[in-house]
Amino acid sequence: MKAPRTVFVCQECGAQAPKWQGKCDDCGAWNSLVEERPAPGPAPGGAAPPNRYMHVGAGGTAQLYAEVETAAARRLSSGIGEFDRVLGGGIVPGSLVLLGGEPGIGKSTLLLQAAGLFATQMGALSPPGGPVLYASGEESEHQIKSRGDRLGVGSAPLYLLAETCIERILEEMSRLRPSLVIVDSIQTVFSLKFQSAPGSIGQVREAATQFLFAAKAQNIPTVLVGHVTKDGALAGPKVLEHVVDTVLYFEGDRHHSHRVVRAIKNRFGAVSELGVFEMTSSGLRAVANPSKLFLAERASGTPGSAVLCCVEGSRPILVEVQALVSTSSYGNARRMAIGIDQSRLALLLAVLEKRAGLNLAGDDVYVNVAGGMSVDETAADLSVLAAVASSVRNRALSPNTAVFGEVGLSGEIRGIPQAALRIREAAQMGFTRVVLPEANLDPADDPSDGRCELVGVRALGEALDVLLA
Repeated sequence: MKAPRTVFVCQECGAQAPKWQGKCDDCGAWNSLVEERPAPGPAPGGAAPPNRYMHVGAGGTAQLYAEVETAAARRLSSGIGEFDRVLGGGIVPGSLVLLGGEPGIGKSTLLLQAAGLFATQMGALSPPGGPVLYASGEESEHQIKSRGDRLGVGSAPLYLLAETCIERILEEMSRLRPSLVIVDSIQTVFSLKFQSAPGSIGQVREAATQFLFAAKAQNIPTVLVGHVTKDGALAGPKVLEHVVDTVLYFEGDRHHSHRVVRAIKNRFGAVSELGVFEMTSSGLRAVANPSKLFLAERASGTPGSAVLCCVEGSRPILVEVQALVSTSSYGNARRMAIGIDQSRLALLLAVLEKRAGLNLAGDDVYVNVAGGMSVDETAADLSVLAAVASSVRNRALSPNTAVFGEVGLSGEIRGIPQAALRIREAAQMGFTRVVLPEANLDPADDPSDGRCELVGVRALGEALDVLLA
């Protein structure tokens, strides 16, 4: 009898090798090859097995574009406004959503809250909608129920299933006909068709594909929880992110009470949309005004502090950028950044030395975005340099001034998108002056309606003279 054929699959990129080797030839990862046994194919001369991926949609014939009805695909509210915002306005029927985040950040808490509120809304409809199915491969029903009691889920039509076999989960989906399915997590689910362990490349790919076609065929929105690696990326093959409709990242510092849900991919809404939550003893609470949260503990009149108007998706947010410049005690000056890119900080400090004449070669520079917020847009350049210059000169910026703008290598201040949205948010938060690129200054249109003094600048030296005057 011929022994079953095995292959070695890289758990980082999915590449296959006929024998084990210490390093993957495709991605260069070490000790990532795991032995797997592929699914059996058809016997020689026999009929091909039926294709389990045949029924993808509800119909098998092409449909004219003008005849497609979009009313049946209206969005459904999860009951949490911030979560709906990140999804692009609500849950789309038949969509597949992937939520990833660090262990203990609150993924299961958020989804259990959303499941309870969504089930309550569906039960209140006339006629009532389908229930919600919460399938967990990491916790028992009793553990989920104890958390639900703390979150106040109540008697909502919510079904709990402690199961890791995908065939059993799909059977329950066919039996219950739920209006929403939550799977926690995709790395714990396995298929009987494969003999590899749960969480392997083959198992994750198979589970994601099965849930995709079940969601599309039955028009059931499905949310998958994904683990992340030590580098912060979603564990499993890259095809997992390509298969799903929406990829969300749950971010936040465990030492801060607030959490951020960010959309990395969204076929039904804006990318980089942001939802802000606050962790409380009774669960996650949506924060309607993030600017007020991030500026609540700002100390006015302190050197090294600047207020940035940033935009995440379609939402403007005011955050505090802090900088500390001190004389280096060692031979090499240190550059540390929290909340912004380290390489971007090094570039900006070089521009500050060359174009503004500030000597920082022998000083340690520390930059932090207060509150644990992360900012990756170039509009933060001018506020970072303003905070650093304020710390160097030991002169505080005006507490009623907000700053934004991109800084080029020649020291010019470049225009940025959505300037009107930023100005309007600063005016609503009580700021009376905004320093911005001159390219974004439109004398005919004042988004603040006269509540803010708009100061346009063209060069870095001019901006620092205005801010530190």
